[in-house]
Amino acid sequence: MKPTLYIMAAGMGSRYGGLKQLDGLGPSGETIMDYSVYDALRAGFGKIVFVIRHDFEQEFREKIISKYEGHVPVEVVFQDLNALPEGFAPAEGRVKPWGTGHAVLMGKDVVKEPFGVINADDYYGAESFRVLADFLRSVEGKSGAYCMVGFRIGNTLSENGTVSRGVCNVNEEGFLTGVKECHGIERKGDEIVHVTEEGVTEALPSDGCVSMNMWGFTPDYFDYSEKAFIEFLKEHGNELKSEFYIPTVVNDLINDGSITLKVEPTESKWFGVTYAADREATEAQFKKLVDEGLYPTPLF
Repeated sequence: MKPTLYIMAAGMGSRYGGLKQLDGLGPSGETIMDYSVYDALRAGFGKIVFVIRHDFEQEFREKIISKYEGHVPVEVVFQDLNALPEGFAPAEGRVKPWGTGHAVLMGKDVVKEPFGVINADDYYGAESFRVLADFLRSVEGKSGAYCMVGFRIGNTLSENGTVSRGVCNVNEEGFLTGVKECHGIERKGDEIVHVTEEGVTEALPSDGCVSMNMWGFTPDYFDYSEKAFIEFLKEHGNELKSEFYIPTVVNDLINDGSITLKVEPTESKWFGVTYAADREATEAQFKKLVDEGLYPTPLF
């Protein structure tokens, strides 16, 4: 059975630096997620599942999913504030989504095989999808064996401002022992630095490992995540802006010994549109990749 790729597109636009949600950035109007789907198919993924907002559906089907007809099976699930376990309801006045952990939970009824999870608006590179697909094929029929594709921090920066990244602790056997969210990361001279919670500027190793929300799970992840989400709602469900994140679930499962999470390193260079000023550079990157013969245009 081929693995599934789960693409989180529910909140698309929020990280596009003011761009329209489905703006094309490739030479023939391709979106970033089009390149991810293309790379995933080349790597051996057999199904694509998108999680989106209900009010996004018609436009998304017309502009995105229609391109993939005849190439790969596609399913759509929906992230909604009211999609909560029995007995819970969002606080009055809440409009903020519940976060990446909740977005993945929306796929529990349609994903029954090992699956990868990515953001819709990040370019991960072909090598990263090959690494992820290889791992997922190796854990078919297993449980509690997860992975994260680990990027070098120096390959994930923006030239137009600071970024936030999940900086990873990895043991000698290559397994993740924890993820710490670091903010205000940027290159200054020959160093990569970030700002600590105390407001202190601190250096980070340029080859240090960071998470870009590219995960590999077996289906038992949904059971663990649902239990964790219930606990999250008990503690934070009445808050207007609290969010339930994938790394929160992963850290807890690692700490209690329920799962192992292998870090699969990649040399791929991430890029995306964190800031509006990133758009020109991203368009140039895609044109360069096409000119080098790494992608056709149009993709589909």
